[in-house]
Amino acid sequence: MKLRFTRYVLACALLVVAGTAAAQAPYPAKSITIVVPFSTGGSTDLVARMVSQTMTPSLGQPVVVDNRLGGGGAVGWASVARAAPDGYTLLTTELSYAIAAGLNPNLPYDPKTAFSHIGVAVSVPHVLVVNPGVPANTVKEFVALAKSQPGKLNYGSGGIGTNTHLGSELLKRLTGIYVVHIPYKGAGAVLQDLMGGQVQALVTSVPTALPHIRGGKLRALVLTSEERSAVLPDVPSARDAGLPQFVMKFWVGFSAPAGTPAPVIERLNKEIVATVNQADAKKRIADLGLDVVAGSPAQMTALVNDEMTRWAALIKAQGIKAE
Repeated sequence: MKLRFTRYVLACALLVVAGTAAAQAPYPAKSITIVVPFSTGGSTDLVARMVSQTMTPSLGQPVVVDNRLGGGGAVGWASVARAAPDGYTLLTTELSYAIAAGLNPNLPYDPKTAFSHIGVAVSVPHVLVVNPGVPANTVKEFVALAKSQPGKLNYGSGGIGTNTHLGSELLKRLTGIYVVHIPYKGAGAVLQDLMGGQVQALVTSVPTALPHIRGGKLRALVLTSEERSAVLPDVPSARDAGLPQFVMKFWVGFSAPAGTPAPVIERLNKEIVATVNQADAKKRIADLGLDVVAGSPAQMTALVNDEMTRWAALIKAQGIKAE
């Protein structure tokens, strides 16, 4: 009886030791999933795949990308908000996340508290482009044209609440112009009609418009940034154009469920910063028209909070309602 009890005690002790060892296993001990709430091929997806490919050998575990579509990003965001805060399920967080926080009061998670932010990897300004037939070569001329014909010009967007929608609404708010919003289902359809002359203007990210600007099918009037872009050196910045508040950047960062241990967040931030600063990665990022940011967790947290506040204010001021 005593021998049996002794064996039982030893077995329990071994289980405790094994459990403690498992809990203290160095991170990562298994594969990591990066959830991208949008389809393959877009800027967010490309950045996530570049990071995952470089981090895999560095971490010694597979880092895979999982595109979870739906709800304008909400399906992917919510799925990660519900995931275990252990560093094995990550999320790409971008400008659209901050916009959605002010547009949809019924999100299935709290956008202010649901995530621990790891760091912004890249960003890129937007650009105001017009059909070459529009008689305006500068944003000042475009504003004057719109004011002379209120309601006669229109702008396209990828849908209500998208960055392409909010960019033009910001311009309207800053300049007092009245141009009509024509929402589409995606940026691709807008570009086709813009080049065809069915709509006159669009505010979109530089990588989206860049090949069409270079091909002469679109005219770029102004960048939504403080400085000029290396890929569009002849296009004035918002500051150059006399619209210093017309600043809007598309950014892509990475987040984890709230409560993820700080050492894990720090390790992931270190890996992401190292990834985007590699020479070949920098070239690939530059080729996409993006800029390396490589920010800290604290910097990303501040950016996300500021962006949520900023876009919620614009959404309220312009009376924008979710579809």
